[in-house]
Amino acid sequence: MHLPLSSVSPSPDFIAEHVRGIPRSGIRDFFEIVQSMTGVISLGIGEPDFVTPWHIREAAIYALERGKTGYTSNLGLLRLREAIAEYVATGYRLTYDPATEVIVTVGVSEGLDLALRAVLNPGDEVIYHEPCYVSYSPSIALAHGRAVAISTREEDEFKLRPDALRAAITPRSKVLLLNFPTNPTGGIMTADELEEIAAICREHNLLVITDEIYSELSYADTHTSIASLPGMRERTIFLHGFSKAFAMTGFRIGYACAPAPLIDAMMRIHQYGILCAPIVSQEAALEALRHGHSDMLEMRDQYRLRRNFLVHAFRNMGLPCFEPRGAFYLFPSIKPTGKSSHDFAFGLLKAHQVAVVPGTAFGTGGEGYVRCSYATGMDQLQIAVERIAEFIGK
Repeated sequence: MHLPLSSVSPSPDFIAEHVRGIPRSGIRDFFEIVQSMTGVISLGIGEPDFVTPWHIREAAIYALERGKTGYTSNLGLLRLREAIAEYVATGYRLTYDPATEVIVTVGVSEGLDLALRAVLNPGDEVIYHEPCYVSYSPSIALAHGRAVAISTREEDEFKLRPDALRAAITPRSKVLLLNFPTNPTGGIMTADELEEIAAICREHNLLVITDEIYSELSYADTHTSIASLPGMRERTIFLHGFSKAFAMTGFRIGYACAPAPLIDAMMRIHQYGILCAPIVSQEAALEALRHGHSDMLEMRDQYRLRRNFLVHAFRNMGLPCFEPRGAFYLFPSIKPTGKSSHDFAFGLLKAHQVAVVPGTAFGTGGEGYVRCSYATGMDQLQIAVERIAEFIGK
């Protein structure tokens, strides 16, 4: 007698070992709970509350109306790659050939995946700094690399310290993965500080993958890309995209810039897995680069106001709070409450319907902290602050 197909469970042995060991995202699991509740004010997901500027949306609509619904080059529209090359030359002092040194990807997430898979052999080590974006360690594992985390500390403004990097390097070290401004802390690195890191990379022949998705959202300091420093362009893959600065998360569009051999290696993977980024999203991205600068500045000004409000509010509650230099996240310490990050976040959600992310979702160094996104309206932030103060008895 044959069992119905629906009652047969596949053996766990069918799942690849390196996939079985990957944890579920701490953010996504938490927000499965949030979505089952009503009346919650969410300071959780890192998505701008601004709608994509109208002229960028109109560019996507116009592309559809003109029948632009087909494939593009695997590397992306040449017009877009030319605009990207001009953009990074002006804003980052980086020069790339749009024909061979730029690839358009489905978000920075795909760009990171392509970069790691293109350069890693099994067992190669990738050094990165924590607390960090939740996908870094799993992405390294999926590329059969070994993730090596370096803890950063609030007293160092969550910067990567040169001595910590030196201590982490082994004969298997191949890549340093950077993200400044950083998700979840909002930390940055100055040009002088990056030069110390760059010198170590040159000395030990490390490739750098730099995720600079939040670079336009730097508040007081001038952003410097490590790729622009002497001797670094040839050993750096520069990742960027449109989700944060231009409020284009749903368009899923990013890009990578690097020397031609590295871009060619990434394209070889991209052509079989993705083929090309959606043409409508590419047309919208082109409009963003051409005419979206003022929109970005307006959104950044709003984020700065919200940051200032939240930093002041948390400090008034007695919760130490590093002032972010970039991005749109606050990473306050909740250690004075005596609660773990998990207990604080879940207790706040249950008792007062405010969602913040446990700091441990971003690595073990996040214990004692929570992440609060201020990519939400000021009216909601004010209510959230009142509820948090009530929760901690302030």
